[in-house]
Amino acid sequence: MLVRNAACLFALTFVLSCQPAAEPAAQEPSSANRDLQSGVAEAREGNSKAAVEKLTAALKKDPQLSLAWYYRGRENFRLGQMDASVADFDKYVALEPEVESRQWERGISMYYAGQFDRGAKQFELYQTYHANDVENSVWRYLCMARAKDPKKAQESVLPIRNDPRPAMMEVWSLYAGKGTPEQVLKAAAAVEDEGGRYAAEFYAHLYLGLYHEANGRLDLARRHIQIAADHNDPAAAVNRYMWDVARIHQEQLTADQKQEKKDAAP
Repeated sequence: MLVRNAACLFALTFVLSCQPAAEPAAQEPSSANRDLQSGVAEAREGNSKAAVEKLTAALKKDPQLSLAWYYRGRENFRLGQMDASVADFDKYVALEPEVESRQWERGISMYYAGQFDRGAKQFELYQTYHANDVENSVWRYLCMARAKDPKKAQESVLPIRNDPRPAMMEVWSLYAGKGTPEQVLKAAAAVEDEGGRYAAEFYAHLYLGLYHEANGRLDLARRHIQIAADHNDPAAAVNRYMWDVARIHQEQLTADQKQEKKDAAP
């Protein structure tokens, strides 16, 4: 996640300072770049709808503004517009092909858009960029579990040797068939620092919920995803994009449950 946060920080720094290459450094940014900067500012404040509007305005003026596609892909995801999010990330990669291996957000959007084979390939590619990220291995498992079945996903789980974050190697062991949910929760609860424990428990419950859902245990999935979604302290050391994943997933599970009850009603 440090790698992911560093990449986002670099992109934000670039956006806030970018000007057209053909213009003098002291000249004002173009109108498209001003819209891009406004869109990024709205995104940082959590105003996804306004961010998408600003980024769309930027892209109408300059469709080659690659970072506008990237940020709109993120904000469309936060708004639950999964197909639009994938399309935005695809355009970003088309304009900047060298970044494709780093696009973990794109893989998550593919998962929620039902593009499971493409998502699995995206996470396989990300492995060539960062080989010690348990979350990457987990999301590939989740894509494969949906595209094929959990057993095949487990048999070919991407190897992770040293993710230093608390409880994450226990999460990997669970998905690899070598650990238990109890070990994941115990490792998260053992973190001495309160803030670190809060974050560890968030990730533990998120990935336990996703694991149980992939294996057909929906009651357990709902329980753990709800706990993860309740870890919504903006000051905590939880990646806010991943908290949005928990929020969106909880909303989907709730909607599915309501629909199931409606379908079962006489």
